[in-house]
Amino acid sequence: MLLFEVVDKSRRNIHLSMERWKHIAAEHPEVADLEEIKKTIIEPDKITPSFYDPEYVSYYYRFIKRLKRYLMVAVKYLNGCGFIITAYLVRSIK
Repeated sequence: MLLFEVVDKSRRNIHLSMERWKHIAAEHPEVADLEEIKKTIIEPDKITPSFYDPEYVSYYYRFIKRLKRYLMVAVKYLNGCGFIITAYLVRSIK
C-alpha cells in the first residue's frame, strides 16, 4: 500500500510505502511528519549519490530550521521509479 507518490526535481516518480513508513516511524520517531518527507523530495536543498550504492540510491537533503538539522531521505531507483528506503535527521550533508 502506498502512502504517497510525488515527482522530484528530475521529474521522476518517488513513492513511500506503508511498510517503509512503519520502519521510519519505529526506527526514527523524530521524523514523524509525512509532509516534511514530501517537501524534501520535491524541494531538496541538495541531492547526493549514496556512497555505498551510487548507481541506484540518492540522498535528498533539506534543512529544517526549527530542528536545526537536515532531513535526509534515502531513495532507491529501480526501473525508472524511486521508492523511499528510510529518512532521518543529520547534522550535515555527506
